[in-house]
Amino acid sequence: MIEVTRDVFRLAQVFTISRGSRTEAKVLTVRITRNGLTGWGECVPYARYGETLESVEAQIASLPEGINRSDLQSALPAGAARNAVDCALWDLDAKHAGCRVWELAGLSKPGPEVTAYTLSLDTPDAMQEQAARHAHRPLLKIKLGTPDDMPRLEAVRAGAPKSRIIVDANEGWSAEIYADLAPHLQKLGVALVEQPLPAGEDDALLGVARPVPLCADESCHDRASLPALKGKYDMVNIKLDKTGGLTEALALRAAARADGYDVMVGCMVGSSLAMAPAVLVAQGAAVTDLDGPLLLAEDRDQPLMFDEAGVHPSAPGLWG
Repeated sequence: MIEVTRDVFRLAQVFTISRGSRTEAKVLTVRITRNGLTGWGECVPYARYGETLESVEAQIASLPEGINRSDLQSALPAGAARNAVDCALWDLDAKHAGCRVWELAGLSKPGPEVTAYTLSLDTPDAMQEQAARHAHRPLLKIKLGTPDDMPRLEAVRAGAPKSRIIVDANEGWSAEIYADLAPHLQKLGVALVEQPLPAGEDDALLGVARPVPLCADESCHDRASLPALKGKYDMVNIKLDKTGGLTEALALRAAARADGYDVMVGCMVGSSLAMAPAVLVAQGAAVTDLDGPLLLAEDRDQPLMFDEAGVHPSAPGLWG
């Protein structure tokens, strides 16, 4: 039986990016029950990719009851629906096998990974205050993509002088803006810029010097995305809601590294259930950005543990 429910998690504070603000995370939870055991997974439908709660529910409802992980890869396209089902099947298969998912997948035993913490878009003064409150964190992420980017970035650097900083432009820049900002980004110690240009317009990055490395986010969904990234990016951001689950995420990680890309593992704003499989993909990643649960006011039972070592692998009672 495949069951889909809608869940809402309140955010700890209003979270703002250049595309808008939110006060809650709306997710879909998939539970698959077979032979007395239940596996589960979570996805976050994303309007940027034409997804809604309703459309993703309809995709999941179209699946046959006995779908397996192998057949699922062709039954649904990469995206949120396939992600939740794929992760639920991994959880279920591990329970039936009496082992952990990482063992089932032939992976090494996972450990904690230092994760970025994302600051909400706000006035420079407010962002400096946010940065100061989180200055103990080794890696901060800033959502930019507005005309006032530099004052905000300078304010965050002043608030957290020792933290590494990565920037997500959310498709809000042009190649010219990146080229103009790059020296300033270098001076302020920015380690990485995510998706500076709209995904359909990033050919403009061909031949552009990249003194601050660029990471493909919206331009990279699965392995089929890789050929079009050549000469534009240094890193790819793997998100399970884009790849369509853990199966393709692991395959994309291997293919990206084989093509010479560094790997970042990111997330939508979701609960610990959504992050748990991503922690497996994040092992050894150049950048881990799995802070979704840190932005929530409430979470799943047996949530992921976050401490100075980073985000820890899930306990069996949560997932995997």
